[in-house]
Amino acid sequence: MADEFRLASSNINHEGRLPRQYMGEGQGAKKNISPPLEWYNVPKGTKSLALIVQDIDAPEPSGPIVPFIIWVVVNIPPTLKGLPEGFSGKEEQMGGEYAGIKEGINDLKKHGWEAPKLPSHGHRIEFKLYALDDELHLGNKVTKDKVLDAIEGHVLGEAVLMATF
Repeated sequence: MADEFRLASSNINHEGRLPRQYMGEGQGAKKNISPPLEWYNVPKGTKSLALIVQDIDAPEPSGPIVPFIIWVVVNIPPTLKGLPEGFSGKEEQMGGEYAGIKEGINDLKKHGWEAPKLPSHGHRIEFKLYALDDELHLGNKVTKDKVLDAIEGHVLGEAVLMATF
C-alpha cells in the first residue's frame, strides 16, 4: 500500500475535520479558500490530473441527498506534487507549471473553490483526484459532468480524501 496513489491535506486534522476557513462560513480573512492538497505515487503514464470536490451529504430543498460540487480543477500537470492553500483563482498569477490548470464551475455557478454555507455540520466533503492518460479540452464551461464524460476510458487511477465539516 506504500506505493498507492493517494491524496492528502496537511490542514485536515487527524479526525478528518476540514477547518472552517475553507467553508462558506467562519471567521476572518481566510474565509472560503481552497485547502492545501498533496498527492503521492501518481500512476505511470499520467498526462494530467483532474480534481472534483463535492459535499456528498448536501440535501436538495425537495429532500433527496444530491452531491453539491464545490470545486472542479482540470489539466493539473502530473509533475506537480500538490496545490498550495488558497490556490483557487490564482493559477494565472502563479504562472509556470500552474498556468495551464483550469478551474471549472461549481454548483454556485462560480469558477473556483466556493463552499456552500451548510445548514448543519457533519457533512462529508469528498476530494477525488483522477490520474488521466490525456489532457482535457473542455472549452470555457468546465463542469463536473463534462469532466466525468471526458475522462471515461482515460482514468489510470483515483485517489480519494474524505473530510467532514
